[in-house]
Amino acid sequence: REAVILRRLLGRHRGALPPQAIMRIWRELFSAALMIEGDLTIAVADGPQMDITSLAREHFGPLTPLRRHPTPAQAMADLTSAAAQVAVLPLPSPADDAAGSWWIGLMQCGAPRLQIVARLPFWARRPEGTPQAGAYVVGALEPDASGADRSLLGLEIAADASTAKVTAALKEAGFSVGSLLQRRLPRQETAYALADVEGLVSRSDPRLAAIAGLASKPELLGGYAVPFPPGEMAEPA
Repeated sequence: REAVILRRLLGRHRGALPPQAIMRIWRELFSAALMIEGDLTIAVADGPQMDITSLAREHFGPLTPLRRHPTPAQAMADLTSAAAQVAVLPLPSPADDAAGSWWIGLMQCGAPRLQIVARLPFWARRPEGTPQAGAYVVGALEPDASGADRSLLGLEIAADASTAKVTAALKEAGFSVGSLLQRRLPRQETAYALADVEGLVSRSDPRLAAIAGLASKPELLGGYAVPFPPGEMAEPA
């Protein structure tokens, strides 16, 4: 709902007020409304990336309670223990070690089912002085459709499967692939892939069963509203 409101406001804005100011004002209103509705605590895994905490503050407001952790696993533990309602985690990267590949844990988690529900920052055109990092928001929630969305799929693949082969299998099943990140863990015969695809995919989507060459069924890891302005979002490496 927030993404729909912000896109509508920014899309019709013609005045001199900077669009970033409109975003900031409405984000504060959203944060205040959440504080009125009930408790909201954020768990943040920033490690060496101090920008992740600044990014969380920018999005959720400076008054929202925040718990900082050095690793994504510790931040996600706050969700399972109900110490926090959402976690802000760094965007996955090919340089991540096993501890940093937190999205693989989403493929294997039980109850409560955690999934990606948003991508930060929502304002993709970043002025100088603002946090430059990117992050996903994870929670025990179902992401809502905003009219312009993307989804994240977790795939277990053969250890020798190439990026081109996995991307081709996704396209053959009917997905429009934006990016694909592969991760091989030590002493495992299979590997994992994180695919960013167009649209908000449901668990009943028949295309999931049509993906060929997987070691196990694909896992839907969540989705997010595409940041504004459209077409200016940097894809994960």
